[in-house]
Amino acid sequence: MKRALSAFLVLIFVACATTLAGPAVGAPTSGTLPGGWPTVLQLGMSSSPGDAARVRATAAFGLRSQYLSGGVNTGSGWSTWNTDGAFVTYYAQDSKAQGLRSVFDYYMLLQSRPANGSDEAGKVFANLNDAATMSAYYADLRLFFQRAAPFDAGTVVLHVEPDLWGYLEQRAAGDDARTVAAQVNGSGAADVAGLPDTAAGFAQAVVRLRDRYAPAVVLAYHLSVWGTRNDILYSKPDDATIDGLAVRAATFYTTLGARFDLTFTDASDRDAAFKQYIYGDRGSWWAAADYTRNARFLGRFAAIANTRIVLWQVPMGNTKMRAMNNTWDHYQDNHVEWFLDDPSRAHLRDYASAGVIAIIFGRGADGATCACDAAQDGITDPAAINGNTQASLSADDDGGLFRSLAAAYYSAGPLALDSAGSPTPTASPSPRGVCVPSDGPGIPPPAKVAGGIAGGHAAWYGQSGYPTLCPGGRSTATVAFYNSGSLGWVRGRMGEVAYLGTWGPEPGQDQPSRLGGDGQLGTPTTGWPRYNRIALQPADYVGPGQVAWFQFTIQAPAERGVYRLYLRPLIEGASWLEDYGVFWVITVE
Repeated sequence: MKRALSAFLVLIFVACATTLAGPAVGAPTSGTLPGGWPTVLQLGMSSSPGDAARVRATAAFGLRSQYLSGGVNTGSGWSTWNTDGAFVTYYAQDSKAQGLRSVFDYYMLLQSRPANGSDEAGKVFANLNDAATMSAYYADLRLFFQRAAPFDAGTVVLHVEPDLWGYLEQRAAGDDARTVAAQVNGSGAADVAGLPDTAAGFAQAVVRLRDRYAPAVVLAYHLSVWGTRNDILYSKPDDATIDGLAVRAATFYTTLGARFDLTFTDASDRDAAFKQYIYGDRGSWWAAADYTRNARFLGRFAAIANTRIVLWQVPMGNTKMRAMNNTWDHYQDNHVEWFLDDPSRAHLRDYASAGVIAIIFGRGADGATCACDAAQDGITDPAAINGNTQASLSADDDGGLFRSLAAAYYSAGPLALDSAGSPTPTASPSPRGVCVPSDGPGIPPPAKVAGGIAGGHAAWYGQSGYPTLCPGGRSTATVAFYNSGSLGWVRGRMGEVAYLGTWGPEPGQDQPSRLGGDGQLGTPTTGWPRYNRIALQPADYVGPGQVAWFQFTIQAPAERGVYRLYLRPLIEGASWLEDYGVFWVITVE
C-alpha cells in the first residue's frame, strides 16, 4: 500500500538552507511502575499544609496533593510561601512522617508575567515564548528539585503544568511537539543550553533538570483528553474514533522525546452540578458509557505511550448525602460513587486494566465540593433533594462520604496491580469487525533547519504518518533528513554513505525488528538493506544543505496490537548522526 503523503513529500531530493533547533533527546519510559511505587492501586486526595496526619487518620491513603502556583516572576510564587522554597521541604516532611507520598501540581506558567494573550491558551503560549520569563521558570524549577532531592525515591511526584500540554498539542502540526515554538536554549538558562526551542525541547529541559538535581523525583506528564480538539465526554464518539484520538494524543506525547515516569489526567476539575448551576452546562454528568469511553481512550494511550496513569483532581461530590444540596461547597457529582461505592470493584478493575495506578480526589476551584469543611458550616443536613437522604457522617462538605468509602476500600484490601510491565495494548477493531487499512497524516518539516556544521551531521526534516494495517499488511514509509554538516553523503563509499539504522527503545540499536528486514534473524523480507539497516540514501550524492528522502517498507505482524519502530541516521563505517527520536507507530487491527 502506498502511503498518502502531504504536499511537502512530493520531492525525492531538494535543497534547503534554513535553521533547525538542536536534536531531541531521550525516549518514552516503559509502562513499569516508578521505582518504589506500591503494587496496589492507591487513593489520594488534595491536602493542605499540616494536614497529613488527618489524611492518614481517615484511611491508609497513599498520596496527598498540593498545588505550587503564583508565577515565577511575580514575587508571590510558591518559592516565597516559606523562605527560599522551604514550603516544599516542610510539606514533604509532613507527608513522610505519615507514610504518604507528596504530589506537587506545578502550575506556574499561566500566572507568570507578562501573560499576553486573549485567553488561557494564548497567555501560557506567550509566556512559554518569553525568554526572560522562561529563564526565571527554569530557575524556579531548579529550586523545586533542589528542595525535593533529599527525599526517598518515589516519595515526591512533580506533576508538570496541568492543561499546558493540551494547549500545545492543539498548536502542533501533525500532532508533533517539535513543530511548536518555546524558549529553551533561547532563554539563556545554562541548565537547558543546547536544547531545541520547541515544546519538545521544553519537555526535555524539565527532564534534564530533574535528572541533574533530583533524580529520585517521579516526573508526571499531564494528558488532556481535549488536546485533540475532540472532548469525548461531549462528542460521545464510537470506538474507532476514540482509538484514533488516543493515537494522536500518544503521538504528541512521544514526539516530546522526554522520559516522564507517569501520566496524570483529569476527568473534570469541578463537580457536575457545579458546572450545571454555575455555568449552565448540563452535559458534564458522566453516565456508564462515558466511563467506558474514557477508560478505552486511556488504555489506548497508555499502550502506545508506554506509561502508567494517575486519575487526578477527581470531583468529590456525591448524590447520596443530604449535605449535597447543590449550593456553594456542596455540589453533587457521581465520580466518588462510581469508583468507590461499587462492591464488585469492576469499575476500578476496568481502569486498572487501562493502566491506572492511582486516583487522587480533589476540587479544582473554590465552591466545588471538598472532603473538608471549606464552607465552615459544620455538620450540614438540609432537606433532601434528588433522593440524597443519608445524614452527614462528619462536618466535611460532602457529608463525609468520600473519607468513609476510602477507608472501606483500604479495609477490604486495595486492588493489586500488575507491576511486571506495560499495560496490555488495546486492539482497535474497525466497525463491523472489518479491517480497513488507513493512512495517518504526514508530519511536516520544521520551520527552520541549521546547516553548515563542521563534520557529518543530519537534521530531521519531516516524515509520512503512522499507518493502521491489517495483519501481514504492508506500508511504505518516508522520512526526510537534511544534511546539516559540511561533508557530503556518498552512496557506495564506506565511511561516507548514509543509512537509517534500527534504534532504541524498540527494537534497540542495531537490533532486528518484527516490522521489516532482509529475512535474517527472523525478520520479514521487506527490502531493507540489512536486518538492522532500514534504508539507504536514495541519491548517489547528498551534499551539504540538501535533503534526502529515505523510503522503506513496513510489514505488520500477524498479531493485533500497537508496535513501534525507532530509527536513527548514520554514516556507515564512521559514526551515528544526531538522534531526533524519530519513530513510527504501527497499529495492527
